[in-house]
Amino acid sequence: MSSIASIQKGAKNYQQLSITPNTSGIAVKGKITIPGDKSISHRALMLGAIAGGETTIEGLLLGEDPRSTAACFRAMGADISELNSQKVTVRGVGLGELKEPADILDAGNSGTTMRLMLGLLASHPDRLFIVTGDNSLRSRPMSRVVQPLTQMGANIWGRKGNSLAPLAVRGQQLKPTHYHSPIASAQVKSCILLAGLMVDGKTTVTEPALSRDHSERMLQAFGATLDIDPDTNSVTLTGQPTLTGQKVIVPGDISSAAFWLVAGAIVPGSDLLITNVGVNPTRTGILEALEMMEADIQRENARIVAGEPVADLRVKYSRLKACEISGDIIPRLIDEIPILAVAAAFAEGTTVIKNAAELRVKESDRLTVMATELGKMGANITELTDGLEITGGNELKGAEVDSYTDHRIAMSLAIAALNAKGKTVIHRAEAAAISYPNFLDTLTSVVI
Repeated sequence: MSSIASIQKGAKNYQQLSITPNTSGIAVKGKITIPGDKSISHRALMLGAIAGGETTIEGLLLGEDPRSTAACFRAMGADISELNSQKVTVRGVGLGELKEPADILDAGNSGTTMRLMLGLLASHPDRLFIVTGDNSLRSRPMSRVVQPLTQMGANIWGRKGNSLAPLAVRGQQLKPTHYHSPIASAQVKSCILLAGLMVDGKTTVTEPALSRDHSERMLQAFGATLDIDPDTNSVTLTGQPTLTGQKVIVPGDISSAAFWLVAGAIVPGSDLLITNVGVNPTRTGILEALEMMEADIQRENARIVAGEPVADLRVKYSRLKACEISGDIIPRLIDEIPILAVAAAFAEGTTVIKNAAELRVKESDRLTVMATELGKMGANITELTDGLEITGGNELKGAEVDSYTDHRIAMSLAIAALNAKGKTVIHRAEAAAISYPNFLDTLTSVVI
């Protein structure tokens, strides 16, 4: 049997994770259910909090980031049940009725919470809000949403030219805008659309490429009117709609499924079924990239659940081939690039990932960190200005590596360790709980 052990237990389950495959190898087999989609979970909580009536959310991700969102909106008057089961009830305050909080709003480690929430806060006249986060979030750029909000008339102050949290927001009556975003970012787009809910008129966002569209789908489900033009990557929202509470069913997060898709693809003898995965076409870049690498992945039981496409994904081991990952596909797999780097380390040939400079301003500089930590394990990996170059074929060896408190780094390194020779110790592995609280339990359940 392989050895997957929690070496040092702490407040968040495990601070170090040790993985030692046995000398005859392992396989990844079984049937698993993954946590709810993090992006959809955030949006369901936020829209439920500002809608009239009651919203019920089934399958909500019970990670640290959605807990931060729930805590912020409770502080502004929304009645949100405890996040201790996957069915959560939200009784909203109604559009425009968020209360001025008595204390600072803490977004924790969640960039989605902070960036999307700023759009709502900026559009609530005559209320003062102060927003902060943990050390990592306070170093991440907020100018990308502060700038368009300021263009709409918002008053926002923060560190380093209003670009870093903590941020103070004095709500205003905002004006209509057509914002041409320099980057394809669902967070930027969603922030502006949420600000536009309170605007008397139309708010339009145009992107250089299509970003994930969970906000558009959910806004329409709650009662907002949107005009979506796929030819120009534009979406227009008509302000001051009547938002009504809904029943939301959150599908499994394809970003979480990505770790198991790669595990099944790189570990010989593997055959894994991942059930109830959201396969929204704005999120399936990971599937397209792995298909380019000739991974054996099949979609089964395709269906629509609460407006979102869902399928079961079966992955079997295959010999991967190198490819180039760049251009318009990048916004549709930006969060999955760390685990794709692991897949590339086991692929025949040289994989080049480009146009991914956005990874430098995530929870960590994911380009530098993946190059450094996979390099410690023997991967032939070179850091580029906006990506990575990985030549597969080197046998990975166990090493002491670090997550840099980045959840996606922690889980990517754990998957790499499954196919490495010898013992790998991942420091600060508890970061996985941010988006995948039971990652270790699932890992031990499928490795044989």
